[in-house]
Amino acid sequence: MNENVALRSALDKNLRSAVTTAFLMLPESFSEEDLFLEIAGLSYSGDFRMVVGEDKAKVLNIVKPNMAHFRELYGSILQENPQVVYKIQQGRLEIDKSPEGQFTQLMTLPKSLQRQINHIMDPPGKNRDVEETLLKVAHDPDCGEVVRLGLSAIVRPSSMRQSTKGIFTAGIKKSVIYSSLKLHKMWKGWLRKTS
Repeated sequence: MNENVALRSALDKNLRSAVTTAFLMLPESFSEEDLFLEIAGLSYSGDFRMVVGEDKAKVLNIVKPNMAHFRELYGSILQENPQVVYKIQQGRLEIDKSPEGQFTQLMTLPKSLQRQINHIMDPPGKNRDVEETLLKVAHDPDCGEVVRLGLSAIVRPSSMRQSTKGIFTAGIKKSVIYSSLKLHKMWKGWLRKTS
């Protein structure tokens, strides 16, 4: 029973962190679909396979047919969040993009992402603490891009390790076949988009 409570708490914290991270990378007003695309894209941010080898519409293909599930999963979080105006009937949201609002959001990000942002923004020799750096980022017009860079720096090494393990686990021949199939799929997706 205690494990279920701990797991549910961790999952809820993860959902809330995903929402906050997405908020920081979105404009002041946006649609539910924009939010869910941003959330679904978090785990692909910085993944080099999304540049070469994956269908560029992968995230859209995940979100579009599952809008009702995303609403069910994130609806109560959005309705309870004091920093968001959630217009359910219109499928629109507005968030507080003031430096104070962004600072509040930055302070609730996972510690690993906060540290990564601090690493990116704190020039050598300054040794600012994380809170001081996040306050500076909250006032930066490119706050969302800084968050995206921090997230990419976390995802990139993991995606590289997964790809490398895949080569050694499956073998070079299977990896080349798999990669060529992925490139073919990416090319087909690109052709569909341009026609």
